[in-house]
Amino acid sequence: MGTSSVRVLVVDDFEPFRRFILSTLQDRPELQVICEVSDGLEAIAQAEKLQPDLILLDIGLPKLNGIEAGRQISKVAPQSKILFLSQESSADVVREALGSGGQGYVLKAQAQKDLLTAVEAVLQGKQFVSNALAGRLSSCHAVQFFSDDALLLDGFTRFIAGSLKAGGAAVFIATEAHRDSICRRLQAHGLDVRAARERGSFVSLDVADVLSTFMVGGLPEPSRFFEVASGLVSATTKTVKGEHSRVVACGECAPVLLAQGKADAAIRLEQLWDGLARTHDMDILCGYAMRCFRGEEGRHILRKIRAEHSAVHPQQVLEVR
Repeated sequence: MGTSSVRVLVVDDFEPFRRFILSTLQDRPELQVICEVSDGLEAIAQAEKLQPDLILLDIGLPKLNGIEAGRQISKVAPQSKILFLSQESSADVVREALGSGGQGYVLKAQAQKDLLTAVEAVLQGKQFVSNALAGRLSSCHAVQFFSDDALLLDGFTRFIAGSLKAGGAAVFIATEAHRDSICRRLQAHGLDVRAARERGSFVSLDVADVLSTFMVGGLPEPSRFFEVASGLVSATTKTVKGEHSRVVACGECAPVLLAQGKADAAIRLEQLWDGLARTHDMDILCGYAMRCFRGEEGRHILRKIRAEHSAVHPQQVLEVR
C-alpha cells in the first residue's frame, strides 16, 4: 500500500463494529476515515458528496440494504472502491454483493485477520474474498499456450462444447476470424449453434468491442470491468440447466493486450477475470500465442501470466526461445 492518503467512508449500523474498523485502520496512517454512517441511504448520499477512495460497506443496513446501496454508489461515485464487510456467508449473497459493484468481501468473523489485507488488495485493483468462503466459490482459471491457431481453436472448442453438452453455457470473446471458426467447429461437434445463441446459452463477442467497454488510460478499470462482465455472466447463468452445469468463458481479451505490448494491462485483466471466476463459480480458459514470450523479457512475462492462472490446459512443457 502506498504512502499517499486514502479517504475512507465507513458504513455500518453496529457502533461497536465501527469502532473496531477505526481501531484496525489506525495501524495504517495513510487510511483516513472521512465519514461514518449507519444506513444505506445516507451511504449513497455521502458517497456522492465526498467521492471517497474506499467504502467499507455492511450489507444488513436499515432503510436500504448494502447490496442495493452498492449498486447506486457505483453510479454516483464510480471511482470509489467498495469492500463489503458482512456476517452473511451465503455464496449467493457474496456473488450478488460483488456483482453489485464490490471489489471485495470480508466475513466479519474473519475481519481481524482479513481486513487490512483486503483493503490493500482492493486498492491495488484486485478482488478479495475471505478464505472461509473459498470452498463455496470454487472455480478454475486455466490458460493454454499455442504455437498455431489450430491448437488454440481445438482447446477452445473442447472447452465450450463440453459445457454446452452438459447443459451449461459459454461466453466466447475473440477476433472475428476465431469466432467464425469456433462456430464451424462446434457445428461439427453436433451442436446447434443457432439454437444455443437464441436461448442465450452461447454468447460470442468481438474482443475489441468488449475491451472498449472497460479500458481506461490503457488499463482495465475494475468497476467498469465487473459491471460489464458480471452482467454478461449473470444473464448467461439464467440459461444453465442441471444442478452441476455451469458457465464457462474463454477468449482473447488479455492475450490481445499482451500482443499489443501492454503486458501490465494483460496481467491486471487476468487478475480481474480470476476474481470474476471465483465470485461467479465459473471456469475460464485463456489462450496465448507462444510468439509473445520470446527472449528474457518474454520469459519474465510468461512466469507472471502463469502465476495468475490455476492450471495450464492442456498440461504441457513450454519452451520459450
